[in-house]
Amino acid sequence: MSEDNAQEIVLSLEIDDPALAARLATLLGNVAGLRLAAPGEQATATIVARDTPGDIALTQRELDVLALMAEGASNKMIARQLGISVHTVKFHVGSLLDKLDATGRTDAVAHAARRGVIEL
Repeated sequence: MSEDNAQEIVLSLEIDDPALAARLATLLGNVAGLRLAAPGEQATATIVARDTPGDIALTQRELDVLALMAEGASNKMIARQLGISVHTVKFHVGSLLDKLDATGRTDAVAHAARRGVIEL
């Protein structure tokens, strides 16, 4: 490293989301005194962003529905409690099953608890 590069920071990115990694690389590529590490190159610092099990993007309403599901409430009971239609509850339950990669209501609650989304 030359004297001109003595203060240079070599940064590596370990980011699961390719779009986010590309955006950060573009933004950081223009910062003076900072250089992105080449593949296999030793870095001074690393930015790490991994998808973790608790990182599930649920809306507040989905969290409300999930909490009531965890208590064993039926769609009709959830609808009454939240002041929404049974159809809307079914929509939210379907969305939860997809987001949690669950096969049913009980499985959704179990997945959410394992991932730290809710506490039982």
